[in-house]
Amino acid sequence: MDPAAGADPEDPEERVGPEGAADPEAAAGAAERLGVRSRIRGLIRRPRLPVPTLRSRLALLAAVTVALAVAACATACWFIVRAQLVGSLDQSLRSNSRVDPSFVVGQLSSGQCSPADERAPNPFDATVQVVDRNGKSCVIVGSRVEVTPGDERVAEHRRDEAVHTARSKDGSGTDYRVLTTPVEGTDVAVSVARPLTETDRSLRNLALILALVGGTGVLAAAGAGVVLARAGLRPVDRLTGAVEHIARTEDLGVSIPAEGDDEIARLSRSFNSMTEALASSRELQQQLIADAGHELRTPLTSLRTNIELLVRAEESGRTLPAEDRRALLESVRAQMSELGALVGDLQELSREMPPGGGPVAGIALHEITERAAERVRLRSGGIAVVVRTEPWYVCGEPAALERAVVNLLDNAVKFSPDGGTVETELSGGTLRVRDHGPGVAEDELPYVFDRFWRSPSARSLPGSGLGLSIAARTARQAGGEVALEAARGGGTVAVLDLPGSPEPEPGPGPGPGPEAEPPPGARLQSEPGSEAEPGARPGPGAGPGPPPDRGAGPEA
Repeated sequence: MDPAAGADPEDPEERVGPEGAADPEAAAGAAERLGVRSRIRGLIRRPRLPVPTLRSRLALLAAVTVALAVAACATACWFIVRAQLVGSLDQSLRSNSRVDPSFVVGQLSSGQCSPADERAPNPFDATVQVVDRNGKSCVIVGSRVEVTPGDERVAEHRRDEAVHTARSKDGSGTDYRVLTTPVEGTDVAVSVARPLTETDRSLRNLALILALVGGTGVLAAAGAGVVLARAGLRPVDRLTGAVEHIARTEDLGVSIPAEGDDEIARLSRSFNSMTEALASSRELQQQLIADAGHELRTPLTSLRTNIELLVRAEESGRTLPAEDRRALLESVRAQMSELGALVGDLQELSREMPPGGGPVAGIALHEITERAAERVRLRSGGIAVVVRTEPWYVCGEPAALERAVVNLLDNAVKFSPDGGTVETELSGGTLRVRDHGPGVAEDELPYVFDRFWRSPSARSLPGSGLGLSIAARTARQAGGEVALEAARGGGTVAVLDLPGSPEPEPGPGPGPGPEAEPPPGARLQSEPGSEAEPGARPGPGAGPGPPPDRGAGPEA
């Protein structure tokens, strides 16, 4: 490789042989170096320490907290006692260790500090030394101690006294507490010092006692922390066991006893509510699957029967009469359309939000109602659909709202008598769709919006039982509600109430205007002979197809 191109000519991995192939020896060496580096990284990689449990962390936290508190108290106690002992020693020096100035003057006049014949009595190992203004000192009794600038200022009569700690100069390393006072009529001062040996010994004993007491307290706190952690985390252990049991067995019937109003009880109640919601969701899912399988069985059985008849006729060589063959094919087509409508409704119900990104503000509900009525008239079979609307603008998904209105109208048409009228009125945000059919039994009203629920009197009629469920779901997504009521004089009134306003809200996302293009389903319904929306019943002039898919109640 050309060095000018950015390759290193000395790199063995870049060297090439005379034939242009890579040097095998260089490649082997590079691979060996990479392997060695990988092994070295593996050897120097530090092992990952195990993560302590929550119980261990709580016990450790209690022990550390108590240890810090004990250490702070012990330290404060030690310093307070030390200050008291040193203060007591200073007071003793001021009260009992005064030296007669005449004695000092006499010793200095004789030219020596210490007595010539005998040593002065010294029962407390005290030290008495004379200090001049130049920092020179001579010892009268005891051992020589360090002279500080404070002592010199006292000898100069610039201070009344000086109290400090100093170390002896005899090499013993003993610390002394020193009190220096001036000698009147002279330029010297007298320093009286007592050793801090007893005080230091008392402080060491105190430190030892505090350490023993503190260590015992820390150990006791750690043990108490373990006990308290076990007691406090026992509900959490039950919750953990329940969660692990559910994860292992998928049994959602497990509940945790919740006593009291503390955080653990609230967590237990929340967990029980969650498991109940999951169990209810699973039950609804299983019920949906079972109901969908039951509803799919009927069209599939009819399809299989009709197709088997056609295949058997072809295999046997016997020609079916043209009328019978046409009827079989129309039945197959109708069952296929009904099957497609059922699958489409299931897909619609499975979506959390209709396609399009979410609700749109400023949707003209009155225009949607009029378009839905036009679609239903095409397959109403002679039943009149009368519409009276007032302007009303809502927030929602246009296609889903139109499908919901179509389902309500189809439901009314389905149970209207021949030559009857379906009355539709939109006023003040409330859409009322009334038919003059047999009506709804009082005890069946709570179930009419359930998926696949059908009244015993309506099970012989075509439909999937999902139309009203879709309408209810669309109403909830738009912030409204839908209900079925018994009408005066017979029949049923479907009431769809959606929040909105009589004037469109300013801003982006206006609803479809008078010239807005209708949804694809509406355009297909307006063309005679075209294939209708899944679940739609063909009207006059339209091709054969299944009855409309509209709801689950006796009016569905």
